[in-house]
Amino acid sequence: MKTICPTIIDKVAVITGGAKGIGAEISRLFSRKGYAVAICYKKSKTQADELAAELNEAGGNAVALYADLLSVNGAESLRNEVMNLFGKISVLINNAGSCEYGLLAQFSEADIMRSVSDNLLSAIFASKAFYDDFAFGKNGCIINISSVWGISGASMESVYSAAKAGVIGFTRALAKELAPCGVRVNAVAPGAIDTDMLARFSNEEKSEIVSEIPAGRLGKPVDIAQTVWFLASDRASYITGQTINVSGGYVF
Repeated sequence: MKTICPTIIDKVAVITGGAKGIGAEISRLFSRKGYAVAICYKKSKTQADELAAELNEAGGNAVALYADLLSVNGAESLRNEVMNLFGKISVLINNAGSCEYGLLAQFSEADIMRSVSDNLLSAIFASKAFYDDFAFGKNGCIINISSVWGISGASMESVYSAAKAGVIGFTRALAKELAPCGVRVNAVAPGAIDTDMLARFSNEEKSEIVSEIPAGRLGKPVDIAQTVWFLASDRASYITGQTINVSGGYVF
């Protein structure tokens, strides 16, 4: 297979959950910054294809790739496709995830396993699949998307909070493991961001959330994308193992 645009590939960003919301804004920003972009999706094929077309029409080099990251084999299949297309990886952004909302007593075993798999295991499996490319390449970075609830915990989101806390622990440990190879690993913890994940709340409930945010507004996907870009840039060359809280002061 060949890349869509016949350009020399210098930097490649792989964004899991890259088709919608935060992931889409990350894909757009990295494309504007000159990266070839792999927009990874599991269910959002139409959105991923449309976003790839949008970025390519703007002069970028983007491709939509199916990725089932709930197994090692699925993650390795993604890695092999990325290497066949681009021959390298510069940045892996583990953004794939979902949010189960409700009392723990109401969750089925399937609900719990899905939340842990979507939010934690997907990041672990994707990082494992690209591990040797980073370690032997002695360059690049991994950025994991956690949540402020991984820092403080949230009522009605106990399993999600646990999984996102796991992402933070994974980030810290992997950062130590890969630092001798010149590879940085960091995380971003979004607060209340105006995406589909807030769609279950009414306007009144959203207003109540905003009233608790010192910055006085919901976050935007671009707020997270800009933070991810900073962590991937040379300006963050001495930062690893950290989790950046981007919540407008909602959680400390």
